[in-house]
Amino acid sequence: MFKKDPLQIIAFQTYGTSNHFYIRGRALEDETINLEQKGLFGLLINSWKRFESDEIKHTELKITLPNGMVINTVSDNQGYFKVDEYVDGLSTLANDEGWLNFEIAYNDVNIKRSIQNSNRFPGKLLIPSTQAQFGVISDIDDTIIHTGVVSMLKWKVLLNSIFKSAASRIPLEGAAAFYHKLQLGKSGENTNPIFYVSHSPWNLYRYLDFFLKQNSFPKGPILLRSFKDIFKRKSGNRPQKHIEIVNILKTYPKLKFILIGDSGENDADIYMDVANEFPSQVAAIYLRSVKHKKKMLRITSLFKDYKQIPVLLVETSSQAITHARKHGFIS
Repeated sequence: MFKKDPLQIIAFQTYGTSNHFYIRGRALEDETINLEQKGLFGLLINSWKRFESDEIKHTELKITLPNGMVINTVSDNQGYFKVDEYVDGLSTLANDEGWLNFEIAYNDVNIKRSIQNSNRFPGKLLIPSTQAQFGVISDIDDTIIHTGVVSMLKWKVLLNSIFKSAASRIPLEGAAAFYHKLQLGKSGENTNPIFYVSHSPWNLYRYLDFFLKQNSFPKGPILLRSFKDIFKRKSGNRPQKHIEIVNILKTYPKLKFILIGDSGENDADIYMDVANEFPSQVAAIYLRSVKHKKKMLRITSLFKDYKQIPVLLVETSSQAITHARKHGFIS
């Protein structure tokens, strides 16, 4: 009889306010994926484990805050869970960087299948500083990492994720330095929040989290979507990325945001819609240029007479830094 894998709980990095506790995550078996794996066969095995995950369905979980307060939740039929509650005094529990650390566990005290029989898993939630000058919402695919998002049927995105380890992926030149400058802001002393939003599935959460850490990008919430929705075309409905961005803006109505994406997918359309819906909250739009003539012509035409806010089609990070400095976003 096969030995069962240990259980784990992955708490995705999310965001909140002094009284808004909002976390998401997933309860599932630990497939022991090596994010630094090399070799074709090992990478294939890792990818199989990542997408053929064994979720822990309809299971009671408990979240413990630093002050001892306990919040209960239950995983759904895919192992995901979400907590969206009013909890007063959260900012007093956060560290100097604005991160609130908490623990999450299976509610069954007799559980014996967690790693080393431990039933304590870490989680963190960002509460932006009240001194923040602005926030940054950034795409990931072809904005800070080469993915091939403009390829037919997006197969290059999957192939790059399957046949390349997170440790071997190369970020776009100068992107991490630009994001750190944005985080520090004009004064050089701000802790402006950075949010990473992508069309990638939650199955790639740890992969992308590892990539961001490995390449020294500022730490921030990572917001993805369910794998079952990745190839769906939702007629008349907003893309999940659009929904996530709107949720962030509504959570911080007094904070302006810089939106960063690429010209390959539908970032331009989403960002323009968001800017029109929240004109007082979008400070600027940066769109990385992609090697696709037809798409670039469309984006150039889309913003040809757009004068509401600064928009830059970015060829290099140094070009974006110069533009951001000119508009008072960075020193």
